[in-house]
Amino acid sequence: MSGRRRLDWLGLTPEPERELPTAVAALRASSPGTTTPRTAEELAVAERQRVERLILRGSRHSWLRYLAEVTDLVTGVAAGSRTGDPATALLAGEVVLDHHRMLIGLPGPGYGRTATDRTALEGAVRTLRTHIRTGGSR
Repeated sequence: MSGRRRLDWLGLTPEPERELPTAVAALRASSPGTTTPRTAEELAVAERQRVERLILRGSRHSWLRYLAEVTDLVTGVAAGSRTGDPATALLAGEVVLDHHRMLIGLPGPGYGRTATDRTALEGAVRTLRTHIRTGGSR
């Protein structure tokens, strides 16, 4: 590769930048230790700005690191070790899982790098779907 920055990771799908900020803000807000007295809208705006910075100034590596944070939030809700709305966690999990599956079509290590997260998300999505379908029983 020449000295140019690789941007192919930006063209995968618009869903993460469109759907994740509100969902992630809600999941972060429901986490223990969140003491910032901000409204849901303020949290969503801050998350949207973070995603925008990652897209405009970040790298594939920083984007995947962000999605790994989202994966941790989702898997925590699915496992019951983190509070949060299961439907919101399911939405975030499905978006990230779809993104990670599409990485197979891009050059570079992204698909291999996300293998562990894909496996964790597949289990979490399955658990969350069951949880929602059965009305909350595990």
